[in-house]
Order: sequence, then C-alpha cells, then structure tokens
Amino acid sequence: MTLLLIAALFLPLFPLSFVFNGALAQLRHPAARSALLLLWPQIGVGLLQFAPQPVPQYFVPWALLTAGVYALRLLTVRDMGRWAGFVATSGLALAWALASGGPDIADLHLFAFWFSVPPALMALLAAPLTRRFGAAYAGLQGGLMGCLPRMSGVLAVTVLAAVATPPFPGFFALLRLLRALDWAGAVGGLAIWLVWGWAGTKLLQGFIFGADHAHSVRDIGRASTLAYTGVLGAFVAAGLYLTGGGL
Repeated sequence: MTLLLIAALFLPLFPLSFVFNGALAQLRHPAARSALLLLWPQIGVGLLQFAPQPVPQYFVPWALLTAGVYALRLLTVRDMGRWAGFVATSGLALAWALASGGPDIADLHLFAFWFSVPPALMALLAAPLTRRFGAAYAGLQGGLMGCLPRMSGVLAVTVLAAVATPPFPGFFALLRLLRALDWAGAVGGLAIWLVWGWAGTKLLQGFIFGADHAHSVRDIGRASTLAYTGVLGAFVAAGLYLTGGGL
C-alpha cells in the first residue's frame, strides 16, 4: 500500500495532488514546467509495476472525486499555467480508474501521455503571452483572435486537445475508460468530461473571443506556428494509430 500511495503523488490523487501542483507553481521556466507535466506521471505509472498488490477498487471513487474536484476548479481559474496544471491533475487522476482493471502497463503509460501533452503545450504557450501582456491571464486582454490569429488558433486547438475532444487521443482514451467503469462511474466520468468542455470554453472566451482591442503586439512566428501544428498533428496521428480510433 505504501508504494501505491507514493505512486499517488505522481498520478495525483487529492490531497496528495498538492505536491504536483505545488511543484508546478515553483517552476518559473516554461520548458521546466512542460517537462514536469510530461515526466511526473510517467514515474507514477512506473511505480505501479513494482506494487506488490493490485490497485484496490476503492481507488476508483477516489480518482473520480479528484478528477471532479479539479474539473470544477478549472471553472474559476484564469491563469493559463495553473489551468494547465489543474486539467492535467484531473485527467491523470482517472488513470487509477483504468489501473484498477489491471491493464497492461504500456497502456497506462500511453493514457498518462495523452493527458500530459496538451497541458505541457499550454505551459509553453503561456510564455509568449506573458512576454506580450505581462501575464497569461484570461480576460486580461480579450479578443486576441484579431491581433494574434496564429497564437489564437494554436491555443484553441491545444485547449480542445486538453479537454479530450475528438479526434485527439484523450477522447479515445476516455471512451475506453468509460467502457471499463460501472454505470455510476461512467456517469461520473461523463459529468467530469462535460465540466472540462465548459471550462475550456470559458478559457477561450477570456483569451481569444470578444472585441479586438488592436494591441500593438507581434504574433508568434510562422516557424513556431508550424512547430506547434506539427506536434499536435503528430499527437493526433499517434493517438489514432495506437488506440485504433478507440474501437
């Protein structure tokens, strides 16, 4: 059990999730935050390989409760960096519900990866917004679609990936999880998914929609746009290939 609790620091379950989000808050460099989002949950999955006992069934409601709490917190968070950490916590907690069914460890590594990549990209995107406006804060500067169309497009697609919309891998991973849960767990999972979508819509409203304030700022370069687009395209292609389209 001790090893499972240590793993719960890395596949964050409330209140152990404070460690993960506290570590993210302490890191200032966007690349470091992105790396932590990608690597931290993989350590947790690796620890599960050495657990002397299977994941108990009572971890499933604990995971759903954690995911639900952080999904609701997304509705009130406006800082992009914190939003990325909370959506990652909410998604990664659901890995425990999948682990309780005894899946292959490689499947758990992939599940964690699918819910880590979009928040990691958001952590990187927070940096150019902070340089331009002083903070990556929804509502601070609305209507970015008019003055920063490339950044707005990349941000919108990344948020859609983070909240597990099709055709991104998180969508197929979540479908698989819902099929593995009982009816009560599936209803809870669908409710969490709905809140993710609501929170993602609110975040995008605060950043890219609204009146164009004609800010005298430069958009991200074409090379950066192509890099983000390439990563997201490869992410979708890999997800479709490795999950078989969720079928």
